[in-house]
Amino acid sequence: MLTKRVIPCLDVDNGRVVKGISFVHLRDAGDPVELAKYYDEQGADELVFLDITASSDARDIMRNLVEEVSEQVFIPLTVGGGLRNISDLRMILESGADKVSINTAALVESELVTEASHYFGAQCIVVAIDAKKIDIQGNRRSFHIRGNLKGTEIDANSKWEVYSHGGREPTGVDAVKWANKVVELGAGELLITSMDQDGHQNGYDTELLSEISETVAVPVIASGGAGSLDHLRQAIEFGKADAVLAASIFHYGTFTIKEVKEYLSHSGIPIRIVT
Repeated sequence: MLTKRVIPCLDVDNGRVVKGISFVHLRDAGDPVELAKYYDEQGADELVFLDITASSDARDIMRNLVEEVSEQVFIPLTVGGGLRNISDLRMILESGADKVSINTAALVESELVTEASHYFGAQCIVVAIDAKKIDIQGNRRSFHIRGNLKGTEIDANSKWEVYSHGGREPTGVDAVKWANKVVELGAGELLITSMDQDGHQNGYDTELLSEISETVAVPVIASGGAGSLDHLRQAIEFGKADAVLAASIFHYGTFTIKEVKEYLSHSGIPIRIVT
């Protein structure tokens, strides 16, 4: 069995790492360059850097900051936020990233996933999906789904809706259908964030994770909701995730990377132990 991965996430806004609750109420969590170096030294398996307001503010990602972060880490670095085309992806990979994460751009033009996979290889194309539970009272909005998203629209059986632009815009797209669609298009990995659970530290949405994990043939990263060591175990055992991503529990010193890995290992989960 492949080892599971523990991944700290740097959500960056205006050059600082921040953390919020359900994508709002952001508070400062530190300097991204210093945190990146710290997590690398602590034994993280990978690092994710997301410029969380680049898409919503319609601006380019902070390239200089990405370069500074990449110089501090010797583990795989995934970078996302405001990446709109092949030139943007190439620029970030040339700046030191090992993988690129696309979210809003894939929804705007899904062919970008295929094109990026062709140019750079599926192994470095991560599609991020921000999903929120649909109102069970039937308050489902009507959307005009663009041609490239046909077949992914929410219906009576849908449980989660995809949001774009840093969780600000509902799309009318079903999260599970979209996950399968982007894998067909060439995504090599999925980053699944539950907007309902994000920042609340009540646990991951294991139902969302398992429904996606069991229907795609690529690795799934669980995001949104880690508050205890057992939450990470549940994301892997019940959510079938291949990796667990967390922010608050690491940024604010609740747990160290070593503590997480030792707990997961003692729970029978294959993990790369920190020496």
